[in-house]
Amino acid sequence: MRKSLVLLAFLPLLAAPPANASPSLKWTSPCPDYGMSPSPTAGLECATLRVPLDYAHPERTIELTLSRHAGVPGKRRGVLLMNPGGPGSPGLAMPAQLVQRMGGSGLPDAYDVIGFDPRGTGYSTPVTCAMTPEQRGAVLGPYADGPRDVVATAAKARAVAKQCGEASTKDLLPHMTTANTARDLDRIREALGENKISYYGVSYGSYLGAAYASMFPDRGDRIVLDSVLGPAGLDVRANQRFAEGFDDRFPDFAAWAAARDDVYHLGRTPAAVTAKFSELAAVRGPEFRANTWNGLYDDAFFPALAAEWAGTARAAAGPLDGDNHAALQLQVLCNDSNWPEQLGYYQRAVERERARHPMFGPAAANVNPCAFWPVERAEPPVRAGGPGPANVLLVQNERDPATPLAGARETRAAFGNRARMVTVDAGGHGVFTRDNACGNAAVLEYLRGGVFPAVDRSCR
Repeated sequence: MRKSLVLLAFLPLLAAPPANASPSLKWTSPCPDYGMSPSPTAGLECATLRVPLDYAHPERTIELTLSRHAGVPGKRRGVLLMNPGGPGSPGLAMPAQLVQRMGGSGLPDAYDVIGFDPRGTGYSTPVTCAMTPEQRGAVLGPYADGPRDVVATAAKARAVAKQCGEASTKDLLPHMTTANTARDLDRIREALGENKISYYGVSYGSYLGAAYASMFPDRGDRIVLDSVLGPAGLDVRANQRFAEGFDDRFPDFAAWAAARDDVYHLGRTPAAVTAKFSELAAVRGPEFRANTWNGLYDDAFFPALAAEWAGTARAAAGPLDGDNHAALQLQVLCNDSNWPEQLGYYQRAVERERARHPMFGPAAANVNPCAFWPVERAEPPVRAGGPGPANVLLVQNERDPATPLAGARETRAAFGNRARMVTVDAGGHGVFTRDNACGNAAVLEYLRGGVFPAVDRSCR
């Protein structure tokens, strides 16, 4: 097992630019559209930026693609960078999505809103592991019924790790990390000619924002972390917490489905719907459990999830269910953290989590390719926290299936007086731009008006 080094190792490797650095980006339109119609990036401008592949050896560079929705002259107060999470999710469309969802709030007028495909993703020098469709869910192992299932999963996980180490982009692999992506954020800041940047990140994007606020504390303006991971990011503990999130969130779906038993016939009570889950899982296997967990991300997914349970529909694959998304997600997770390498660890974890969280625990605790990763971690993981200004706002649903409240509380504690947290009495993954007026108001008041809460508070 590798020992972690102190956070001081993450002091910037390159000197900060002068305060009056000239912008170096050439904005053009239209932006790349990911092959989708209508284009999710319509109305935006895009530019490219070269950044070091390895900041310790900056000679070789890779390309980032950025997008922009320009603020309104006279109302503009700065730059707002956005990240959708993943890792592996492209972000060029985020400024357009913000305009669509919050255009009347004045927020897009107050900033140049910047999206970007993070290193390794989409239009920013993408990576691959040459994974088949069946291999692309390797980050989250299938539900294990016992130690033999862990052994079977390990054989498949080892093959995926080997593929990543032998793929055509294997020379890029060691440098796909949260620390390097945070350094990329600072290079974007420099290229924009800004002394400071504001930031909004959701899901894994919360950890990226926490890393930036920890590594570059004096270069962040207003930082918002939504649906917050723990201070160590997506490590083995965060993976296991998916089962905790499943248990927190599932009662919302069970109550929803029970109220619509005349439509879906899944049970007249939440208890009956829960029993139906066990019945269907026994017949349909691990994929059913994984699809159910995905369906808990948003109330809007409940009708499709219930239809799938009822056998009248199946969950559709999303536009991000490709090799590039899966490969970068895996590379960042495995490069970032110190994953246990002994198979016995995962076999014991599966049985422990079966007792704690029987609905999903043996899936969340199962082995994945990180246990067999082909490269050594180049630097210690970023742990959120450390000294800096009080400018980090956390917003968190109480019943989040992917980033449970427990992890958000740990990150809140890690930042101490630098942070405040607004907790929303709601389920699902993501607070801002959703239906909770109180949660939306907290983010808007801070990003738009600079109102940083005096104390932590809850939205009921």
